[in-house]
Amino acid sequence: MTISYGVSSAPVQTLGAPFQMNLARWAEELGYSSYWIAEANATEGFAVLGAASMAAPTLGLGTGVLALQLRTPSLTAMAAATLQSLAPDRDVFLGIGISSPVVAGQWHGAQYSDRPIAQMREYVALVRECLSGETVSFSGDFYTVKRFRLGVRMGERKPKLIIGALNPTMLAVAGEIADGVLLNYLPASHVPWSIEQVRRGGNADIYAYIHCAVTDRDRYADAGRKDLFSYAVVDAYGNNFSRAGFGDDIIALRAAHAERNREGSVAAISDRMLDAIQILGDAAHVRAGVQEYVDNGVTVPIVFPCPWGEDRAATVRATMAAAIPA
Repeated sequence: MTISYGVSSAPVQTLGAPFQMNLARWAEELGYSSYWIAEANATEGFAVLGAASMAAPTLGLGTGVLALQLRTPSLTAMAAATLQSLAPDRDVFLGIGISSPVVAGQWHGAQYSDRPIAQMREYVALVRECLSGETVSFSGDFYTVKRFRLGVRMGERKPKLIIGALNPTMLAVAGEIADGVLLNYLPASHVPWSIEQVRRGGNADIYAYIHCAVTDRDRYADAGRKDLFSYAVVDAYGNNFSRAGFGDDIIALRAAHAERNREGSVAAISDRMLDAIQILGDAAHVRAGVQEYVDNGVTVPIVFPCPWGEDRAATVRATMAAAIPA
């Protein structure tokens, strides 16, 4: 089995687009195969990937993930096809997800559906039809398109559809309708269970974000806890943390959060949970931690280099160098 290593610029979005180009160049130099972005409230994804396609001409390009509420399926197909036409000999990974009510609703003013599975199925089906280059007419519960035809020319290579998934149903749907499933914020020990759910639907490839940093673990443990807290308060992530074996942490975190005790919520994240999901330590520790995900079935490990160090750029670079086999 061939293992293909990617790297995500998501943890350094707030450092600016020029820094993200540095990360892409480092990735190419270190031997990574793909470069991934995320979207929330910082840099816009396709602009960054377009620039990265020029800064690092050998890397595959991925979104991980786009909130599907923020672009119509037709526009998403146009954006992915544009990127593929700029990089005709490279893989383009179109990663999409259902995001959260905070990101999609509060931050962007989009409607967050109470039927996420149905919306995902419809969205992916319509994006695939649009990418076919044929004339598309579509009428569903969420989207209606009449006689759309993609005007971007691509070669034989087409964007691959990747679904970000956590819960059993979405994992199985991703296995059924997507080319790959992207896992995130989970310990390596929870990968086999996730793969079992994917295989209920089909044979999608297994991608995973692996959160890590070559840094002083004790000094930056609180940064790791705060990062986990910001996701654990979202039900989908909190429930998955519980399934992964951290139910007591989540119960304590939710109790403190209900009392508006943020400090107590963060402190509820145990050392065991922190160390299982945030791989913080020396280069050997990071390398072993990434390998554990591979050993548990991840075929495309995507390094998520957290910039938690005195020199953030040096920390990111050292993490990227440690995480990929020589």
